[in-house]
Amino acid sequence: MFRRFLKNERGNFAIATAIAIVPILGGLALAIDFSEMNKQRQETLNALDAAGIAAARRVVEGATEAQVIAYAKDFFEANLNSVKPSNTKLTIVLPNNNTGGGTLKMSADLKYDPYFFPAFTSLVNSNSGGSTQIEFSAKTEVRLKNTLEVALVLDNSGSMSYIGTGSGQKRIDLLKSAAKQLVDTLADQAGQMKQVSKPVQFGLVPFAASVNVGANNATATWMDTFGISPVHHENFNWASMGAANANKRVELSAGSYYKRGTGWGTQENNIVTRFTLYNDIKRQTGTVFVKTGTEYVCTATKNGKCTAGYYKDIGYDSPVYETYASWQGCVEARPFPYNNTDDAPTGSNGATLFVPMFAPDEPGNKWTPQSATDSTIKTFGSYNSWWDDLTTSTSTTVANQLARQKAMPKYFEPAPTGKIAAAVGDDGPNGSCTTKAITPLTDVTVAAGRTAIKAAIDAMAPLGATNVPEGLAWGWRVVSGGVPFTEGRPDIEKGNDKVVIVLTDGENTYYTPSSLGYSDPAGNKSIYSNFGYTGVGYNGTATTRLFMGTSAAINKTNYVNSNYTNAMNEQFQILCANAKAKNVILMTVALDLDAKNTAEKAQIDAMTKCSSDSRFRRQADGSPEKLFWNAKGSDLAKSFKEIADELSNLRIVG
Repeated sequence: MFRRFLKNERGNFAIATAIAIVPILGGLALAIDFSEMNKQRQETLNALDAAGIAAARRVVEGATEAQVIAYAKDFFEANLNSVKPSNTKLTIVLPNNNTGGGTLKMSADLKYDPYFFPAFTSLVNSNSGGSTQIEFSAKTEVRLKNTLEVALVLDNSGSMSYIGTGSGQKRIDLLKSAAKQLVDTLADQAGQMKQVSKPVQFGLVPFAASVNVGANNATATWMDTFGISPVHHENFNWASMGAANANKRVELSAGSYYKRGTGWGTQENNIVTRFTLYNDIKRQTGTVFVKTGTEYVCTATKNGKCTAGYYKDIGYDSPVYETYASWQGCVEARPFPYNNTDDAPTGSNGATLFVPMFAPDEPGNKWTPQSATDSTIKTFGSYNSWWDDLTTSTSTTVANQLARQKAMPKYFEPAPTGKIAAAVGDDGPNGSCTTKAITPLTDVTVAAGRTAIKAAIDAMAPLGATNVPEGLAWGWRVVSGGVPFTEGRPDIEKGNDKVVIVLTDGENTYYTPSSLGYSDPAGNKSIYSNFGYTGVGYNGTATTRLFMGTSAAINKTNYVNSNYTNAMNEQFQILCANAKAKNVILMTVALDLDAKNTAEKAQIDAMTKCSSDSRFRRQADGSPEKLFWNAKGSDLAKSFKEIADELSNLRIVG
């Protein structure tokens, strides 16, 4: 019977099937698991890529490290679909937020739990325990944008017309060439970043004794259009147009001054500011006939009757007036501490608003001297006497001369025909305003933008004193993300570097009248410039604005040029520290300054101290080099080439 069983072949197929079922089912299990594993792997990759892009946006928006990591994790897990978050592990490496740009790196580990593979391995290997897991990992990198916003703060003082050392060319011409080459270099590099909007922007701040913000900003919200700043009226005595001028007076109301009385005609109750003064100061340029009717002129009579004649117009000659000067765009420094910050101007704090420069008419009569030969009363030796004082008093006391200077009725009395020409440039009330207007941040990767910046550089002209801190202050405000100039990216935005490059060829200067060959009849202690007169205390105090915030090393009652320079140097260092604390990169260049000259050595030291540390260049001891260049005229182009290299490095992902 046993032999028959062995010879019986009817069950061979079942036996073969039984033997084959193991590899068949195993293959099927592997196919199912492999398909599911690939699905989960792809879902994990998709979630990782999506989380990387989303996290990069949060980095750029300025989120903290903890916020970015939490956001990335939530975004990653929300996009896993069928993958269990508990089976994944997300790792995030953020770029250094202090350097801008960089690469956001993310990786994910996935533990896949197979459906059938453990059972299969247990069937074929009793020692496996049926707990097999499959693991894999994935990585993604997102390059954050590396953008630059650069303000060129360039000296346009009179000394920039001197020949640069070892060059044979004027310093201003050397500067123009080097600055334009810098723009071209960075613009060409940035043109390769097609995926980033405005990868490199340049602005230009020409400075001399003051900075020109642009006459087109006269009505800007950050300008003091209501005259509420504590410095707006410090050189005006509106009481001189008080009750004694009942029909044409000026009165203070709710912090602003207004025209009161019928003598103002249609201007009654209008506000009075430095802006309106520019419009009110008129010069007569002639007359125009105003017809009031006609009359008949008899030319022949007969028997007592007119037999011939003609009609002629009757009327009067009306004077024609034109404004003497228009505001050219320069502003005074805000009172401390706002002169050294980028704090937003606001109407709730008048000291934060920007006040148009208005150089008062200093003592002297321009067209009504006591006699044709009396030149003393005509000018009293003043530095900037540009209008008539409406008096022939010869008193030379400081009190009398100051009263002449601050008296306001003179500004509302037109100059007679032929007595004075229209003011040009820094004439009259625009005294100490000699530079071209600021050019806001402009995208130089666009042909029109590059052309505009280079044209503005070419338009620079040297004239006036040197006020480096005011130039730097406006350079900071140009790259700042807030008003006055809003072309810059938000200050908290990552992947963007804000850079201010400051160049000067001399020490800071603020002049006494005597140092320029003039007298000081009104006791102003200085010529008028962006800090006003140094002889005027701030807001009723004894301290002039130039000395506010300075250390005990500055004698607050020493009104000489050297003390003014020292005070400006201290203001400069306060400003530098404030800007660097806001992550602004400061690069400074001293042009043709001699370390052997005491005053110039002080400026070299100030510029060196002000500069930021390089992120890339190191000294022999391993410490970072300062971003300061002491250049001669002949090697200015080389210095700007090194600046271009430094700026280029800021845009390279490490």
